[in-house]
Amino acid sequence: MTVLTTSAPAPHDVVAEVLATADRVADELRETAAARDKANAAPREEIELLRRNDLLQVQEPVAYGGSGFNYAQAVQVTRRIARGDTSIAHLIGYHYAQTRIASLYGTAAQADALSRKNAAEKLFWGGIQNPRGGSDLVLTRDGDGFRLNGSRTFASGASTGDQLSVTASLDGALVFLSLDVRGGRQGFTFLDDWDNIGQRLTDSGGVRVVDARIERDELLGEEPFAGSDPTPYQTLVTPHWQLAFVNFYLGTAEGALAEALDWTRTHGSAWESSGVERATDDPYVLQTVGELVSQVRATALLADRAGDALQAALDFGPSLSEDQRAEAAVAIYEAKYLSTKVGLETAGRLFEIQGARATSTKYGFDRHWRNLRTHTVHDPVAYKAKEVGDWTLNGRHPEFSLYR
Repeated sequence: MTVLTTSAPAPHDVVAEVLATADRVADELRETAAARDKANAAPREEIELLRRNDLLQVQEPVAYGGSGFNYAQAVQVTRRIARGDTSIAHLIGYHYAQTRIASLYGTAAQADALSRKNAAEKLFWGGIQNPRGGSDLVLTRDGDGFRLNGSRTFASGASTGDQLSVTASLDGALVFLSLDVRGGRQGFTFLDDWDNIGQRLTDSGGVRVVDARIERDELLGEEPFAGSDPTPYQTLVTPHWQLAFVNFYLGTAEGALAEALDWTRTHGSAWESSGVERATDDPYVLQTVGELVSQVRATALLADRAGDALQAALDFGPSLSEDQRAEAAVAIYEAKYLSTKVGLETAGRLFEIQGARATSTKYGFDRHWRNLRTHTVHDPVAYKAKEVGDWTLNGRHPEFSLYR
């Protein structure tokens, strides 16, 4: 049965303190982002940085050792981390979404136990959930527990996670597992095959699972699983992920633009026919900056609106209607569409501001576009536009899947 775990948003002073910490962490990540992108190592040190700065448990209650953030507040941390490193924002954004799944699909006891554990032990959550690629993960009954078999092509943060959120099929029904994998887990093989052009530090390689033992209390929720569809409230699981995407796309655009402007102030040069001496006075540089800044700020407004819409749906609770779910989802998909377009345009047009010298590999400015291009094909944004249009024109709800 669905569990309701809503609370008032964290107070402004607590939010300000946590966001200031996120800004400092982003600054630290930015200093080495280009070098770490080239090295393509597992992000263990970066996860420890998040842990040391108490950013992993911000959504847990203050009484348990967290900061009491709601989800709309947590994605603001994701956005700030993205200004310094899109890969690490990807990981913490997914982490914040994974830790909320127990409140949607688990029992009250499961949700509370995981919340306490997250806060006390500052766990980092990875996921094995991408439904495309590999064979489906299937649970079969084995005495008082289960066996898990199958594979997935992309599993962000899985090999570096302390706890894994896993989707699987049981008797034909979608189920969610929560697995402690510290010290390894028999039957799980992480393939270490992630070597893509972008998001290189997201530990998004494949995983193969063979006859792994799963205990009953690691399966979220109660019997029967087969024959019952998730409620509209439970299907908010997907908007959680989609809102994380919005915010690390936006944060990447904000950070990339800030880097480009700083570089241009110091190293840029005006074009010979501009009639000015400094790049910062070049009329075409000024026009480009004005266009990009306006678009990025407009995207931020839409992202904040989307966060408010999802939080309102979560706060409404288990009696949420299909229409209410659709309104929240569509608000996020509008922001997803714009953050994708604006993020890619911003990352691609930086060099129009900076000039040819900025394309040197020593600066690594190209990583912003590579990161966004890699993740924005996670699920085609054209389908998000179609879902917005279908709701607006025809009143048809986006059909639930792990992508929508």
